[in-house]
Amino acid sequence: MAIQFKSLIIPLSLAAAFAGPATAHAETVKMAFIDPLSGPFAPVGQGILKSWQYIAEMANAQKWAGGNTFEIVGFDNKASPQESLSQLKTAIDQGYRYIIQGNGSGAALALIDAVNKHNERNPGKEVLFLNYAAVDPDLTNSKCSFWHFRFDANSDQKMEAMTTYMAKDPNIKKVYIIGQNYSFGHQVTRAAKDYLKRKRADVEIVGDDLHPIGQVKDFSPYIAKIKASGADTVITGNWGADLALLIKAAKEADLKANFYTYYASTTGVPTAMGPAGADRVKYVGYWNVNNEKFVGKEIVEGFKQKYNDDYYAMATYTGLAMVGKAIKEAKSTDPVKVALAMEGMKVQSLNGEVEMRKSDHQLQQPLYIATWTKVNGKDVKYDQENTGYGWKTDVKLDAFVATQPTSCQMKRPL
Repeated sequence: MAIQFKSLIIPLSLAAAFAGPATAHAETVKMAFIDPLSGPFAPVGQGILKSWQYIAEMANAQKWAGGNTFEIVGFDNKASPQESLSQLKTAIDQGYRYIIQGNGSGAALALIDAVNKHNERNPGKEVLFLNYAAVDPDLTNSKCSFWHFRFDANSDQKMEAMTTYMAKDPNIKKVYIIGQNYSFGHQVTRAAKDYLKRKRADVEIVGDDLHPIGQVKDFSPYIAKIKASGADTVITGNWGADLALLIKAAKEADLKANFYTYYASTTGVPTAMGPAGADRVKYVGYWNVNNEKFVGKEIVEGFKQKYNDDYYAMATYTGLAMVGKAIKEAKSTDPVKVALAMEGMKVQSLNGEVEMRKSDHQLQQPLYIATWTKVNGKDVKYDQENTGYGWKTDVKLDAFVATQPTSCQMKRPL
């Protein structure tokens, strides 16, 4: 049954962002979603693919790209950089000019290099890379590319926001860092140490572990080390099954430390936490459905009704809002013209006004810090995974608080 979006209330300021002339000939903008759809990270990948497709239906119904329509199809990369390259080739061979990826900076780094090479060798057949969640800062610094746009905040932006918030808590004295042993995990531990040293030199780093990504089935040995260290706070960039299993082991060991995370609101983690995570687990991210005005609640409710799942990957909204607006402004679906139109673009998204910084294609946007709390019908109306618990906003930080300089030396097409 087709989804009806007529009842969805989009604020006038948002609607205005999509106004403008339609392109001359209506086209289907085919987008290849290259992310894990099997294996330990499949629940995250499948849920986010549905989020992209759901927003695409809304965008098509409301003509965000004029008469053009979005079509988003999944390609399973099995969370592997090598498989990502294989799927990229398949997608390009099938005529896809827009690539979407996010789950894993290792895959993103492989894709950005491959997209650069393809575009250099195939003028007139360029491909655009829309990154909604791969947050290694190098992607918009040393590895920056005209063909790559990031709609998530990078890990340094998130750590800047997180440590600014942590610095104000005198109860934080001993911090343990644990993460996945790949590019992103290394960036998180580096930033955590550097930023805490700058803001709270008295805080002691009592442990720092990196573990194989997607391979650890039992985190109890790691939790035992954290407990023995006397840590009152854990910082982790873990996501997917690696975070769900880490939280589960902490719960089973009755670890009393507070967790500061990037991805506790993602698929599987809320169920693993349940009541045990209440008032102990926080996340830093670009949105919380339990925001000050519950902006986006209609999308959350509609998604839940259709899929019995939670909508949390709000970059899907921002991404299609910007691409749609760029297609209208460029009066073309050509990736080169769309990319040029997106540079410096501002749109009103579900978290406020956001801007695609021209210098490095890193989105500048507000960030939230939120705490896992029992639903109370007031400031926590929406739960996750039918647990009866959801996210209470602790603070919303303006974009400038977390902004970072860039070393990007971008080469633009002539």
